[in-house]
Amino acid sequence: MIKWVCLGIGGLSGTFLRYILSKNIDQTWGTHFPYGTLIVNLIGCFFIGFFVVLADKKFLLDANAKLLLVAGFCGAFTTFSTFMFETSNLITMGGTLRALANVLISVVAGFCLFRLGVLVGELF
Repeated sequence: MIKWVCLGIGGLSGTFLRYILSKNIDQTWGTHFPYGTLIVNLIGCFFIGFFVVLADKKFLLDANAKLLLVAGFCGAFTTFSTFMFETSNLITMGGTLRALANVLISVVAGFCLFRLGVLVGELF
């Protein structure tokens, strides 16, 4: 039962934070490019790397905390399906270069931030 509670709490908090953060970013920077989704995904890449190291290498998080933070929070916080939808919309609206930029930045920067999260996690 505790596993379901961890997933629920993590998922609910990740969902709310994703929505609030991406909407604030879109209001600040505009919606001509999916900045909100991009930034949320990049932040999520960092934190999933960080949390996995804390759980699997440093043993600072138990199985329930890992479930709450990795599967629950990061799973709900990152928005890969929205990323795909918005990238497709950029292409549909004639923004093929912006769509390509969104994919490249998301993948390359996301991977770099994931690795940075791993490195920072290993410092603990």
